[in-house]
Formats: sequence, C-alpha cells, structure tokens
Amino acid sequence: MRKGLFALAAVGLLATGSMAACGDDKGSDTGSAGNSSKTGKVGVILPDTKSSARWETADLKYLTDAFKAAGVDADIKNAQGDKASFQTIADGMIQEGVKVLIIVNLDAGTGKNVLDNAKKAGIATIDYDRLTPGGGANYYVSFDNVEVGKLQGQGLVDCLTAANVTKPYIAELNGSPTDNNATLFKQGYDSVLQPKYDSGDYLKGPDDSVPEWDNAKGGTIFEQQLTKQPKIAGVLAANDGLGNAAIEVLKKNKLNGKIPVTGQDATVQGLQNILAGDQCMTVYKAIKKEADAAAELAVALAKSQTPTTATGTTEDPTTKASVPSVLLKPESITKANVKAVVDDGFVTKAELCTAAFAAACTAAGIS
Repeated sequence: MRKGLFALAAVGLLATGSMAACGDDKGSDTGSAGNSSKTGKVGVILPDTKSSARWETADLKYLTDAFKAAGVDADIKNAQGDKASFQTIADGMIQEGVKVLIIVNLDAGTGKNVLDNAKKAGIATIDYDRLTPGGGANYYVSFDNVEVGKLQGQGLVDCLTAANVTKPYIAELNGSPTDNNATLFKQGYDSVLQPKYDSGDYLKGPDDSVPEWDNAKGGTIFEQQLTKQPKIAGVLAANDGLGNAAIEVLKKNKLNGKIPVTGQDATVQGLQNILAGDQCMTVYKAIKKEADAAAELAVALAKSQTPTTATGTTEDPTTKASVPSVLLKPESITKANVKAVVDDGFVTKAELCTAAFAAACTAAGIS
C-alpha cells in the first residue's frame, strides 16, 4: 500500500517511557503512573459518538497511537454530547494537573468556560477540529473548513451538470448552529451556490440547520423540506450522516439515486452510498494527519518546548484575535476516486466492500 495521499509530518520529539491512551464511551485514563518532571500529561476531550463515527473510529485511535509513539501520557475521554459531562471531565483533568488540554467543543459557551478555567490553571490549550469562538485557545488544529464547503458546493454543481439538470431547486441541510465549523462549511458552499441562485441557474429551496448534527432530526427536517418543496433536485447535506438521513427519506419516496446528495467525512456509510449511486460525493479529511498535528503540538507543549508547526493563523470570529493554527487540506471524493480513501488506509476494503457492495468495489478498482 502506498504511504498515503498526504505526506505526514513525523510526530517526532520522542521521549523514553511508556504510554497508552484509550477510551470508550465514558473515556479512560491509561497513561503510566507518574510523569517525569520534564514532560507533563495531556488531556483530550472528544465531543460525542453520535454526530459522526469518526470520533470513535478514527480520532480516538490516531490520537492514542500518536501519544503512545511519543511516550507521553494522555487521558482521552468522550463527553457523549453532554455539556455537563464535558465540564466535569474538564474539571477533573484540570484538577489532575494536566499540562496541555485539547478539546473539541460542544458549543462556544461550554468550550470557553473550560478554556478559561484551564488558562487560570496555567494549562496550555488546543482547539481540535472546531474553533471555540471567543475561547482564546493557544492553538487551533483543523482542516480548511471553508475549503471543505467549497468542495461540497462544487461537487453538487458537477453532479447536477453531469445529469443535465436545469434550474434545480436546491435544499441545504446545514450542520449544528452551535458548531463554528458548520458556519464555515456553509460559508464555503454558499460561495459556490449563491452566484447560481443570483443568476437564476439554480433555485434556492429550503435552507435549515440541524441541531447538534442529530441525524434523526436531520431526516425529519429533510422530510419537511421535501414536503415544502417537492421539486428539490439537489441536496447540499453538510456531512455523511445528514446525507444518509436525506437518502433514507429519498428512498421512501423512490427518489434515491435521482437527486444528488453531498456529504463529508468519508465515512464507510457515505462511501457505500456513493458506490450505490445514492450519494454524489463526500469530502475526505485525513484525520490521521489532523490527530498527528494536534499530538505534535501537545507533545512539544508537554515538554515545555515551543511548537514550530502552527505556521498558519485563524481569526476568532468573536474576538478577531489571530489564533496560531495548523490547517490541513481536504479532498473531494466521488465514485471515480473512492479507491483513494482505501489506499490511504482510512477505511479498509473489508469494512467497505461487504457483500452488497462487492461488485461496486470491483468496478471502482478496489481489490
């Protein structure tokens, strides 16, 4: 297997000693007892396992592996979408004396409160994947999320063009209004779609956000959208979970495969929907690279070293402050290049090419 689509920076800065970090739905602390005086412990709070499979299947694994390789103790827990639990986990890590805290916020308010408390305790902070508006994190590691949205918007345009659809009504099924990433995704895809609306080439249909990225709510909302505007001919769904929710509604109406649907995250389900012809495209974000970048920053901070990799900046939308950032590049995935995600090791052939999709995998060159 080739090394991957993206050149990964070595985590480096290896230290002696051992570490294991793992987590289940409640999270766990499996770091070795007793940090050295030179290397502190890292706390990581992931958001949930409901909004996207990635937090459990990808981020947990890659962060665990990266800290283990660096020999740095890490306590990785998942808040399971509960703001009170998120706060309790953070309080415990702060009291425990972690030297670095990495968070994926559930909302700006809870995230800011946690970051403020960490700052008071002299703990270095990293916003992972989602920036906390007004939070004041020391660093931010994510993908170029406006670019993610642009890829989604252009992907939908390409699919509609290929299908020779004229003057289509477009439904937008946006992510959670409390997630800054959802705002950035929408900024990206609207930058592609709005000129189409303005010219009259496309017709703007229902445009709704889905609270907490809840897929069940997303399905209900899309069903209402389709009832409101039965002539919907394209669906800009902000991630694969919402895309699948829309596809299930389309299946009930015998419209799946006839109306292009976008996605994001390159989940197994999303990729299978693409192979089946029910989903137009997804966006692949090399989460291993994101996890490695966050770990590299955290390892340097845990060793009281100055990180050198956060060479970009992101403007905090609330304070307008510039946050030192690592921003990675996403990639558009269609049926033509699904194989690339497998080649990169993000999903396995066994996961993707189950019996129902075996023929489609072969046709896509996945062997």
